[in-house]
Amino acid sequence: MINLTIRQMSELLLSKQVSVQQLSGLFYDRCQSHNKSIGALITLNDELNAAELLQAQQQVELGDHLLAGIPLLHKDLFCTQGVKTTCGSKMLENFIPPYDATVVKHLKVAGMVTLGKANMDEFAMGSSNEYSAYHVVNNPWDVSRVPGGSSGGSAAAVAARMVPVATGSDTGGSIRQPAAFCGITGVKPSYGRVSRYGMVAFASSLDQGGVLAPGADDCGLVLAAMSGHDVLDSTSAQQPKWQWHKPQNPDMSGLKVGVTRAWIEALQDTDVKERTLQAIEHFEKNGAQLIEVDLPHADLAVSAYYVLAPAECSSNLSRFDGVRFGHQAKDISDLESLYRQSRTEGFGDEVKKRIMIGAWALSSGYYDAYYLKAQKIRRLISEDFNKVFAQVDVIACPVSPELPFKHGEKADGVSMYQADQFTIPASLAGLPCLSMPIGFSQTGLPIGLQLIGRYFDEQTILSTSDKYQQQTDHHLHMPEAFV
Repeated sequence: MINLTIRQMSELLLSKQVSVQQLSGLFYDRCQSHNKSIGALITLNDELNAAELLQAQQQVELGDHLLAGIPLLHKDLFCTQGVKTTCGSKMLENFIPPYDATVVKHLKVAGMVTLGKANMDEFAMGSSNEYSAYHVVNNPWDVSRVPGGSSGGSAAAVAARMVPVATGSDTGGSIRQPAAFCGITGVKPSYGRVSRYGMVAFASSLDQGGVLAPGADDCGLVLAAMSGHDVLDSTSAQQPKWQWHKPQNPDMSGLKVGVTRAWIEALQDTDVKERTLQAIEHFEKNGAQLIEVDLPHADLAVSAYYVLAPAECSSNLSRFDGVRFGHQAKDISDLESLYRQSRTEGFGDEVKKRIMIGAWALSSGYYDAYYLKAQKIRRLISEDFNKVFAQVDVIACPVSPELPFKHGEKADGVSMYQADQFTIPASLAGLPCLSMPIGFSQTGLPIGLQLIGRYFDEQTILSTSDKYQQQTDHHLHMPEAFV
């Protein structure tokens, strides 16, 4: 049961071979039994919501939606009415939202059942899920290693089949890198495709909600339900409602695949390089045309990102001042010390560091030299992608330059930031992209491949991934300890 796709689970529900209560109960029990070893959840609902289960069962019986009755986790930055939302931070340790994020609302309407909230790096700032204020998340393939971040809790839970699907968010690679490290599929849609209303902000011009699941078809089904224009979000694109169309066969004839040869040659890990080349060769064998492409300004992406994202985070996180909501320090004598002490106690070191960097980059005398220059680099990177997509339909490239690393291995921030060197360029351009599993290292660790598409062309990247998965089984593997 735990290895079934969403479509297969839906068929069992529709044929009454299993009830919503039984299916949700199975995964709820797995969340309870495995969370101690994985640490994937911050909040597991005290008990399954009877009203939610009844509503989902009624939708199943009416055949309203393919997703009806399917359980999931939400990354703990999506506001959930009546359920604690912490963003992995002590600042929001006791915050219970009075409303649902639009993403949560859409999936509830589709009949999905929320089991709890997934662990994450504090305020989505991190690439390892070691920066949660509550506990680290372990990689199910090797618990001594990280699952990636900041959506590491979502990725680890799906990899261990604690849930069949989970939501995540991606600012500079926070869905794609954990998906690669945990051997599952993760998709970040085009900026504006999914509403950010009720999604606690890190960097407003970059953040985008997405999906993590074993396969591309599962991701496509859930992403379609999540997406759509939202009048409550000024950055939500006024696009027609997107629908996912699963391809019927694996033929890739006519597909033009851009290959970033320079990125692949730069890979130092032999296993990562070999699996990447093998996956790209698979495309060619199935009819795709490979075209070598160049993104000349991509090597500046990490530097630009770590000016822009902290600048936006310093602005967004200024609202957590100990007055309106969030952590409030005790025994304070004046307003200034209330601000200072509340933020000192509520934020972790990584968040404080990024706030300070961002405030400095936006300060008088440095704005033009750093923030404005970073914005110009962002524009150059976007133009590079536009030129490439005049020639190709999709770009195939690495997700991460390395295998999942061990806990504590990257103590310095710079080496951690470099882990996102292949994911950040597409984020700066706002493009849709995904990570899909393409095999394993000689030591049994998962490896992913990144697919990048044209703006608002989620169909092509998901179709390409699904066609690959129709002929391979990498996405079906799961860690032996959790079978």
